[in-house]
Amino acid sequence: MAKEKTTKSGNIPLRIDPELHQVLAEKAKLEGRSLNNYLTKILEDGVKPKSFEDRQFVGHVISGHDFDLDNRLVKVSGIYYRYLIDNASAARYDANYVILEANGNILTLRELVAELH
Repeated sequence: MAKEKTTKSGNIPLRIDPELHQVLAEKAKLEGRSLNNYLTKILEDGVKPKSFEDRQFVGHVISGHDFDLDNRLVKVSGIYYRYLIDNASAARYDANYVILEANGNILTLRELVAELH
């Protein structure tokens, strides 16, 4: 007997700890996303295959001196990539950045902000 495919509704009732709910809501807000959109992105990231660039570069910190600001390129491991910065309008030589995502030849970066103690 052949298995029948069922179409899912896309709705998942989910019960989580209220403190976790608060943390997730705050993280979503920081990224300018709805909680639903933020959770969907987390789930998608968890199941999609990682690219070579994701495995090699995500999480690495790069210096502002690695940027070619005129051409909007950044040099990582000897290769120039296009970039997007998720929390700043432009790259700066005097800042450091963490690589959040690699999609083909485009890196998504976040400027690291020094914490005051």
